[in-house]
This record gives sequence, structure tokens and C-alpha cells, in this order.
Amino acid sequence: MLPQITQQNMFFRCCSSLLIIFLTLCTVKVQSQSSITIPVTDFNPESLENEDIENPIWSELTLPRRSKTEYSLHQQDSMVSIKAVSENSASGLVYKVDIDPAEFPIIEWKWRVDDLVEGGDFRSKKGDDYAARIYITFDYDKSNLGLGDRIKYETIRTFSRFKIPLRAINYIWANDAEKDTIAPNAYTNWVMMVISESGNERTSEWLSYSRNIYEDYKTAFGEEPPRINGIAIMTDTDNTKSTASAFYGNIVFRKAN
Repeated sequence: MLPQITQQNMFFRCCSSLLIIFLTLCTVKVQSQSSITIPVTDFNPESLENEDIENPIWSELTLPRRSKTEYSLHQQDSMVSIKAVSENSASGLVYKVDIDPAEFPIIEWKWRVDDLVEGGDFRSKKGDDYAARIYITFDYDKSNLGLGDRIKYETIRTFSRFKIPLRAINYIWANDAEKDTIAPNAYTNWVMMVISESGNERTSEWLSYSRNIYEDYKTAFGEEPPRINGIAIMTDTDNTKSTASAFYGNIVFRKAN
């Protein structure tokens, strides 16, 4: 009987040890999930041009009757980034996500702008172009729209293939505007523009930013934010018929301290 009891004890001790290890690993995983990185610099945009390769996470954001901005993987010294070159064009690169902004309210990013968009003005439709912007879309339920907005939404769906977001925030580099301004997009108040940088004083250098997107959303829309379902980088010059170039680094969402 003694050998059998010893074996049972060893079995239970082994199971207990494995359980402790499992729980420890789970705890470490939860604790380590203090941030979510959007791996911009791990992606080669040119892969989207290969129709034989389907990317389930990255996709292009294109506009009807608009040329596409050129995006390419770029490396200078040890800095890897995505380079955007826009010549009378408009398109972006979208990364699918499912992020709770209440849990991860801090968004951080790096970008570099070489030149501003000539004629750019976030207040007007003719000037609605940006050398750099971070485009955040939210999973907003259309049943929450008022009657007028529901009619507008159905009209857009009927006459356009463009899927306009019902709630979005754009962090932009403006030509001439007061930093931290939050204002509606020139085309729709479903998209709110946040002036993160303005003017040409700091062009041609890498800049880092940190915003509380949870608070920005509440300030912009006056309501609790739904989950974030898309992150896009976008450089566009189609309204001003001009040119611009920019570089984008990784984007990170963090829990608040």
C-alpha cells in the first residue's frame, strides 16, 4: 500500500505544481497586457498590392475617384517607419483592432512631417488635407443615431460605396491652428479633428505624442466611447491638389497609470 500512497502523493504534488505554474503564467500574461502595440513598422504596405496575399489585419482605406497615396517601408539608420508620399491623392492604411478605450485610454505615436500641405485648412472642405494624421474609428451602433443622422447615413449607403464611420477621431498635423483644438471635420461632425501639431517649426524631425483618447472622445462627442475597431495612418492632398510626405512609427495604447 505504501508505494501506491507515495505515487498518489507524487501525482497530486505534480498536479499542484502544474496548476501553480499555470496560474502564475496567467497572472504574468494579464499583468504584461498593460499596452497594445499597433505594429506599423512590422508591415510592408507593398504586400497589399499582391492580390495573391490576403492580409486579415491590414487593409487600404480608399476614397471614390481618388488616386492613392504611396506607402512604403522605410529605414534610415536604425529607425524603421512607413513613408507616405501624397501627390493630389488620398488613401490610408487601416489596422483592425478591438480595444476598450476605457481600459486603454492612452494613445502614443511617433511621426515626422517633411513639408506641410500647401493650402491646407481643417476648417474648410477645400483645405481638408493633412500631411499626417492618425485616424481612429469606433464601433458605434447606428441605432443610436437621431432621425436626421439615420436618414443621412442611409443616403450615403445608397449613393456611395464609401463606408463613412459614424464616430471617429483624427489626430492631425494642421497648417495653422491652435494645438489641442477639438473641432468637427469640415465634411461631417461624425468625425472630430484634434490638433496635435501645427505649423512648420518642427518639420523634418521625429516627434512623439501622448493623448487620452477616452477623454478626447467624451469632449468631442459628449458621450461614453464605444470600442475602437480601427486605426489608420493617412496622408492626403486630394482637396488642395498639392503634395506632402510623412513618416509613421508604431502606435501604442496603454492603461492609465
